[in-house]
Amino acid sequence: MRKLLTTMAVAAVVASSMSAQAGNTLRIGTEGAYAPWNYLDDDGKLAGYEIDLGNAICEKISYKCEFVQNEWDSIIPNLIAGNYDAIMAGMSVTDERKETINFTAEYFPPDPSRFAAAKDMEFDFANLKGKKIGVQGATIQADYVNETFGADNDVLSYENPDQSIADLIGGNVDILMADASFLEPVVNALGSISFVGEPVAIGGGVAAGLRQKDTELLKAIDDAIVVLKADGTVDKLIKQYFDKGPFFAQ
Repeated sequence: MRKLLTTMAVAAVVASSMSAQAGNTLRIGTEGAYAPWNYLDDDGKLAGYEIDLGNAICEKISYKCEFVQNEWDSIIPNLIAGNYDAIMAGMSVTDERKETINFTAEYFPPDPSRFAAAKDMEFDFANLKGKKIGVQGATIQADYVNETFGADNDVLSYENPDQSIADLIGGNVDILMADASFLEPVVNALGSISFVGEPVAIGGGVAAGLRQKDTELLKAIDDAIVVLKADGTVDKLIKQYFDKGPFFAQ
């Protein structure tokens, strides 16, 4: 009963704060190449955890959702340029990004990063030298690998995460670093690669990014996320796409 009353109270706040703007469109920028967060299904349509969650948020704030596919390396500049209103693209909250954009409440807990390599390969990460390490450009993993291993190894940056997987399978890189949530289904599906080393904690949880000036929209989306956490929607979607949780429902 306490959970129900809390959900109803927050829902009333959301409805009240957005009633004057009902009928507007919320344009959400996403990559469309980072399963299970966001990807193109067999029909070429955007799908994934953040697509379903974005639609649920839009329903709560009485907005129409419009998803805009954008390459990762320019996703923040195009938000600032006004090409869409929010980013939902598996983006971790970091202090560096906070200097440029605002973040909503987190809708996924901090996701550790992992290394993957050809099966049965072993590496001494304390003395890693002469290796080719793959990362997606403009990510927290790219920053970490460059700072930690860049002096003694060749860091290869990819625009698309699927390209990095292809090069790992093809032997063009020795090791790949990415979010565990992205690598886990790949490792499970392929018998040729496996995790190596220990998980690495980088950045905070995952949230939507907004322009710093859009404070009213930020509050509305925050309120909607609170409701969707409390009523179990967020945990249900995380279970569906990641087979993890629950994390948020009380």
